[in-house]
Amino acid sequence: MKRLWPFALAAALFVAAIARDATDRWIEGTQLPSVLPATSVEMRDRHGDLLRAYTVADGRWRLALHPDQVDKRFIDMLLAYEDKRFLRHSGVDPLALTRATLQAVKTGQIVSGGSTLTMQVARLLEESGTGQWAGKLRQIRVALALERRLTKEQILDLYLILAPYGGNIEGLRAASLMWFGKEPIRLTPAQAALLVALPQSPEARRPDRAQDAARIARDRVLARVARHGVISDEAAQAATSEPVPHRRIAFPALAPHLADRARNSFPDKLRHDLTLDATLQRKLESLATDALRGMGERLSIAILVADHRTGEVLTSVGSAGLAEDARQGHVDMTTAMRSPGSTLKPLVYALAFDRGLAHPETVIEDRPVAFDSYAPQNFDGQFRGDIRVSEALRLSLNIPVIRLTEMLGPANLMAGLSRAGVTTALTGGQPGLAVALGGVGVSLEGLVQLYAGLANGGQAVPLHWSTPDNDAKQPRITSRAAAWQVAHILTGIAPPAGATRMRLAYKTGTSYGHRDTWALGFDGAHVIGVWIGRPDGTPVPGAFGGDLAAPVLFQAFQRLKARATPLPPPPPETLILPNASLPLPLQRFGARSAAQADAPKLAFPPDGATLPLHGQALTVKLRDGVAPFTWLADGAPLVVGTHRREVALTGLGTGHVTLSVIDAAGRADRVRIVLE
Repeated sequence: MKRLWPFALAAALFVAAIARDATDRWIEGTQLPSVLPATSVEMRDRHGDLLRAYTVADGRWRLALHPDQVDKRFIDMLLAYEDKRFLRHSGVDPLALTRATLQAVKTGQIVSGGSTLTMQVARLLEESGTGQWAGKLRQIRVALALERRLTKEQILDLYLILAPYGGNIEGLRAASLMWFGKEPIRLTPAQAALLVALPQSPEARRPDRAQDAARIARDRVLARVARHGVISDEAAQAATSEPVPHRRIAFPALAPHLADRARNSFPDKLRHDLTLDATLQRKLESLATDALRGMGERLSIAILVADHRTGEVLTSVGSAGLAEDARQGHVDMTTAMRSPGSTLKPLVYALAFDRGLAHPETVIEDRPVAFDSYAPQNFDGQFRGDIRVSEALRLSLNIPVIRLTEMLGPANLMAGLSRAGVTTALTGGQPGLAVALGGVGVSLEGLVQLYAGLANGGQAVPLHWSTPDNDAKQPRITSRAAAWQVAHILTGIAPPAGATRMRLAYKTGTSYGHRDTWALGFDGAHVIGVWIGRPDGTPVPGAFGGDLAAPVLFQAFQRLKARATPLPPPPPETLILPNASLPLPLQRFGARSAAQADAPKLAFPPDGATLPLHGQALTVKLRDGVAPFTWLADGAPLVVGTHRREVALTGLGTGHVTLSVIDAAGRADRVRIVLE
């Protein structure tokens, strides 16, 4: 017999090898379920905080998470309680499985499953049961296959995403937010212990339905992890006194309209990093709700906040709430096309200043006037006679702005809106003089973009709520001087009654028939727009922008910052003179008509031309006008006091450029060109 033992050993090894080979083939032949579970689309603010999340297709909250984003103490507790040998076994823990089998044989039922974390992941991926032997065998097979194809970290990651926490909550991150209102990067021992215990019996231990069961399960985890030295006995004992949450905390649902817009614009992205500020968004959504209290159930509101130095949208409130059915809360009123009322008047004045048609100190008539069949009236039906242009803008008079628009040309007003990046809706084809009083459709988003450009020294600022597509140089809406002059005038408008005396440049507006009320304002850093009205466009009798929207504008600035950022000083080229010291054509509007016949006219280049910039110099030609002449590019002087009518301008850059020439009498001409 002694001679046969080597042959018996060889035979045993041969059989073992065959069995091992068969086992390997069995494991390798496993058809694995998808190991890429769908996770919620998330909207994050500029600081990375959650603005809003969407459920996955089956209505579950399941948020992406990586172990690095989890409190290390939770991981230590989880492994100590659920799977002490997780980092060492190959998917199945023989000791735990043997113990579970002996218990089942002894009692005739499954007492403990002996499941490793990998086996639990296998069950969660396939959504299989836990108590049948066939199911357990399948879990073992899938677990062994998972361990061969994934790293331990990847398996743990799957558990953290898929573990059930009651109801439609899956994964640690969703559970931490839902039960504690916080990300799982920092958990108390009691919180971590509860989140370890819940997946074992997620429905029976739901804290909002079975607080006692949840507390008992939590305390059991605390006791065991203390025995394993994960936390001290004192810490475990102290943690048992911490209350168990009694209700679910709703996920953040901030900026719902903009969130939907971002999701629809980029349907393949799971994480959207927006420029919004969650804290400010929450404050202004609350302000929107408060502002409409007692105003009638059909009114809606929209508020938009942006940094006009960068174009970043910081807050976007599309309505007083999606659930407000009577107010049609589902309609995003930041993008709805509405009549802007008087809010385009600052652009008219800026363009008039830019073209030398008027100056803030110019006297203009506020008397009855008719342009063919169109006879504009002031809102109050009164006439003030001679009035300075600056005061006409502050009082928002209609007749002076129509006089300016008639001289300027409605098409040039529309061109100014286009340069600002404002999308418009015009009925009837060609623009008429009524455009200056709101006879064109624009959105709150468009108006905020326009005012951002005026606040930015006349340079267009495209608003954006995600990473902009490009950083191409934007066109100039008006010169720096004209933009500053308008801003300076608007700061002279008194704040609404009861409002903080922030120094803001702001303008209100009310559309025809009292359908829309507006307030737009800016300081040296931010621009805010407010709209109040009915989404269906029906009138709101007695509603005025100064009464409804302006107080909300000032409250919005208060919630944004403690004090206004100062506006910049006037650009050096700004003409700051009293009326008597102005050139004669600028002292009174309309006095220039006789003098315009020989006003300076740019003969070259033509308006709208695209020209190559050879040698960094551009030759310009002039006819008429009285020398000496001053040449400017984008409001900055290039040549001063020259008598020549053909000049080579240097110091120009490529892109959109506004060239201006002013003669000795203060008359001007300008063209807008593109240099390459």
